Amino acid sequence: MNTTKSFNSENADRKWLLVDLQDVVLGRAAARIAALLRGKHKPTFTPNGDVGDFVVVVNADKVKLTGNKWADKQYWRHSGYMGGIKSTTARELRDKDAPKIIELAVKGMLPRGPLGRRQFKKLKVYAGADHPHGAQMPEPTDLGLK
Repeated sequence: MNTTKSFNSENADRKWLLVDLQDVVLGRAAARIAALLRGKHKPTFTPNGDVGDFVVVVNADKVKLTGNKWADKQYWRHSGYMGGIKSTTARELRDKDAPKIIELAVKGMLPRGPLGRRQFKKLKVYAGADHPHGAQMPEPTDLGLK
C-alpha cells in the first residue's frame, strides 16, 4: 500500500543558501527568497510545515528598485496613538537600515501567523558582502534573476 509521507521541521532536510542581491530588482528577489524560506522548491514541500532552507542575503544595500520608487515608495508605521503615523521613503530607509527593505519585502510574502514567523527567522540579511555564517558553508544561489 502506498502512503503519503508528511514532512515537518523535525524531518526536513535543510541547507544554507547564499544570495547576492547586487543589481537585482527587489520584488523579484523577495518573491524567490520567500519561496526558498517556505521550501516550495523542494519535492518535500508541505504547506503546513516548516521545511524551507536558511537564506543568507548579502549586498542588501545594492538592491535595485525600478522606476522612481526610491523617491516615491513610502514605508508607513504607526505608534498606536492618534496622529502617530510616520512615513519613510525607500531611499531614507536604505540609507538608515538597508537590510530592513529586504526584510519587509520578504515578510510581506510569507504566511501570517506562527508558521510565517518561524520561517522568517531563517532569513539573515546583511548590507555588505561579509556575513558571519561561514561555518554553515552556505551554497551560492543566483535565484535565476541575473
